[in-house]
Amino acid sequence: MITASAPKTRMRLASAITALNVLVASGFSIAGLFKPEYVLPAGSVQTDASFIFAMYAAARTLPLALMALAAIYQRSASSLTVLGLLAGLIQFCDGAVGLYQHDIGKIIGPLVLGALQMYAIWILPKDS
Repeated sequence: MITASAPKTRMRLASAITALNVLVASGFSIAGLFKPEYVLPAGSVQTDASFIFAMYAAARTLPLALMALAAIYQRSASSLTVLGLLAGLIQFCDGAVGLYQHDIGKIIGPLVLGALQMYAIWILPKDS
């Protein structure tokens, strides 16, 4: 039997997963700006180009995080669905970049977050 609290529980879980996803992604983009050695491939040297790419990463990630957190605050399942789908797809693309770099940590982490995010979208209440 589904209780009245089940949709609220699913919304809370989906919100927590989405918040984790966008905050982790934001953390990596901020690290790329201030400590690029944490995100650059081993043996790479920071250049003006790598800093510009870090700014592009932050420019896409930080607004997404702010909007996703606003959707969570407003308890908007429809907004969370759209923003969560986007955040999840971005994680899968980040995993592809990790594959290109042959860095297992940059493959597994994004793929796990992306899969969790897809689960979060799947469990979101459909009646809100």
